[in-house]
Amino acid sequence: MTSVSSPPRTIRIGSRKSQLALVQTYWVQEQLQKSFPDITFEVHTMSTQGDKILDVALAKIGDKGLFTKELELGMINQEIDFAVHSLKDLPTKLPEGLTLAAITERENPADALVLHEKYKGQTIDTLPEGAVIGTSSLRRLAQLRNKFPHFTFKDVRGNLITRMEKLDKGDYDALILAVAGLERLGMSDRIHQVLPPEISLHAVGQGALGIECRADDSEVISILKAIEDPQTRDRCLAERAFLRSLEGGCQVPIGVNTEIVDGNLTLTGIVASVDGQKLVQDTVTGLANDAEKLGTELANILRKQGATEILETIFTEIQRGS
Repeated sequence: MTSVSSPPRTIRIGSRKSQLALVQTYWVQEQLQKSFPDITFEVHTMSTQGDKILDVALAKIGDKGLFTKELELGMINQEIDFAVHSLKDLPTKLPEGLTLAAITERENPADALVLHEKYKGQTIDTLPEGAVIGTSSLRRLAQLRNKFPHFTFKDVRGNLITRMEKLDKGDYDALILAVAGLERLGMSDRIHQVLPPEISLHAVGQGALGIECRADDSEVISILKAIEDPQTRDRCLAERAFLRSLEGGCQVPIGVNTEIVDGNLTLTGIVASVDGQKLVQDTVTGLANDAEKLGTELANILRKQGATEILETIFTEIQRGS
């Protein structure tokens, strides 16, 4: 009697509809297809709350799952099997039944200065007093206000292409954007300056992709591990543990920087007030295998230096709508 083999599984990938999200998702699909040619990987797109509300500052909407909730519901309801996120958008506490299955190799996690053409050739240090800087990130805002109080800061929303159009139209003199997003969209020629950590520590998980799936789907988890980068994973787990321990969401002024040398991980973290007046920063180093422990350790150090009070003030201001 001839046995009938079951047909290869079709795995459904969830993605936001933005151009950058799709570039990232199709890259993941391509990598997986190379490793597993017998499996079909289908991309399914969804709009998230963060994609729909474009006229309100991110911090005022509330950030719990702003760019992820609809995708997570899709996984819980068995509509998709896993979702590709910019890791910086993925909350550190995931819904019950879901897990962060893999973290891909990180692109440059730094922030970039993108200038209006009238300031071509300048750097952030040479921009004139009153220059209008666009950013939707409280993290960037707090750090830049601390070092450049003479600039004017203005919120900017919309996808990357929309933001660039607003800049070119003259609504802003400069934008602060993620290097990784510009590079993934083939717009690296618009980067005038990569901001060093001394000016702007990057967001937790920035430059890496986080792939989330159902915690009980062992087949999908084993497939996703094929494209995980161990060094990026350890760096990002340390960063996420730091953020989680401080109970900070994506839209709070918390910045980080990590590196791994000879198996040792160094994590620098910062917590700042939105006006840039108060700022605490420190660094820890230890074994990369203890990544999450290091993140928690750094959070405890900064808490003793006043991080909790800074964050409580920010949450109060956001709730009041100020």
